[in-house]
Formats: sequence, structure tokens, C-alpha cells
Amino acid sequence: MTDETDKRTVLLVEDDQTIRELYAMALIKAGFNIVMAENGEQGVVLALKHHPNLILLDIDMPIMDGHQAAKQIRNDGWGKAARIIFLTNHSDASNVAHAVMQKPEDFIVKAHTPVHDVINQVRIAVYGNSKTL
Repeated sequence: MTDETDKRTVLLVEDDQTIRELYAMALIKAGFNIVMAENGEQGVVLALKHHPNLILLDIDMPIMDGHQAAKQIRNDGWGKAARIIFLTNHSDASNVAHAVMQKPEDFIVKAHTPVHDVINQVRIAVYGNSKTL
């Protein structure tokens, strides 16, 4: 797969522990280092501390939702160019419009996207098309 020097870091911000662990295991198996947060506030702190290669960001979370978290990350000098993929079950027009304002790499609806497809989208966002399955 990848050697240790080629490992990239993904920040996974998801309040549901089961979903967080599912994606974390798949990302680790795909060769990524993982940093995890269970709400948007933790996600902002970890993003600005670790500068991950990609942020997988849920929208509906306690304390701070994904829209607010993305906006705070974008207000940071590093965060202006941070790669963000919204990973959510909220696909209504309002949520999509709010997400698009933050210029994400992608907007993925969890319920409609198999885990391996999410991992491929992560690879594309981090490496480009060369590392997809």
C-alpha cells in the first residue's frame, strides 16, 4: 500500500461513534493516519493544530455543526486552502448550499455512498486520481 513516509492524515469529524469508527477503520486500512473529533468545536481545534491533508466533516453535530466548523477553519490562514469533504445525511438544498459556500472538495451523502466509494473520494482529494482503486 503506502509506506510510512507517504502516509497522509485525515481528520474525521463525526459525532456518531459507530460511524466514526467505521470510517476510521476503513481509512486506516487504506493507509491514512487518522485524527478524530466528535463535534465541530473539537474538529476546528484539531484541524488548526494538525493541519491534516483532508477533513471529513459531518454537518449535524452537537456543540458546533459542520457549517460553523468549516467557516471557522476557513477563517484561518492555513484553513483557507484546507481540503474539506462534507460527509453527511443532510442532502436538502439548504445544507448543500451552505456547504458549497465553503468550497469543499466534495459533498457525500453517507446513506447513499458505500464506504469504499468514500475512501476513493478521499484518495482523489488527497492524491489526485492516481491512487484510486
